[in-house]
Amino acid sequence: MRNIRLIIEYDGSRYQGWQRLGKDSNTNTIQGKLEAVLCKMTGEDINITGSGRTDAGVHAYGQVANFHTNSSFPCPEIKEYLTKYLPSDIGILKVEEAGERFHSRLNAKSKTYLYRIALPGIPNVFERKYLWQFPEPLDVSRMQKAANYYIGNHDFKGFSSIKKTKKSTVREIYSVSIEQTQREIQITYTGNGFLHNMVRILTGTLVEIGRGTMKPEDILKVYQTKDRKRAGITAPPQGLFLVNVEY
Repeated sequence: MRNIRLIIEYDGSRYQGWQRLGKDSNTNTIQGKLEAVLCKMTGEDINITGSGRTDAGVHAYGQVANFHTNSSFPCPEIKEYLTKYLPSDIGILKVEEAGERFHSRLNAKSKTYLYRIALPGIPNVFERKYLWQFPEPLDVSRMQKAANYYIGNHDFKGFSSIKKTKKSTVREIYSVSIEQTQREIQITYTGNGFLHNMVRILTGTLVEIGRGTMKPEDILKVYQTKDRKRAGITAPPQGLFLVNVEY
């Protein structure tokens, strides 16, 4: 059986996230849309696995996914078929043969996410749907100081929406960069993995620090207590992009 790897970009604005909801492949999710087209193409029951489950409204520049098939369609034909029948807000960047044991989620070594925040009072008509329109000015130097506390191995349970889990909530963040352009603040995170809503809560915490309602050192209290209530707000989904996945 062949193992096919896809690199996908999508505008998540109108979708309920990556993960198919239940057994119905026709749900309004990225996974559901992909599987419906692949099932029609191959005549097989296709189950596609993504490198991560982006939430409703979250976007991707470089989501990685894989599926198994007995079909003989060459990769260029698979790409052409998907491009023809998928909605225009889901794009297939690459289709290629993968090794038998390749798993898009389990084999991932690192992921990079980008979060975009609009500067107040500066219109950005064409990008408005992909930015957090935060109404107050933010102190980027305070945010960068705080972001340094994120780097390294930490238990990020307090920076996630997870209630109870038997799995480890320890993750390693390799880098956090914050850049202010003429119209927006861009925060880029790279790490070995991220918990549910983790990037959005990390971002919300940086925003609270940037506006002065939290201190950079408050991040240490979240690590110590693992208490979600001690972290900042959850940033809205529309400013978040999965940039790429490294293997």
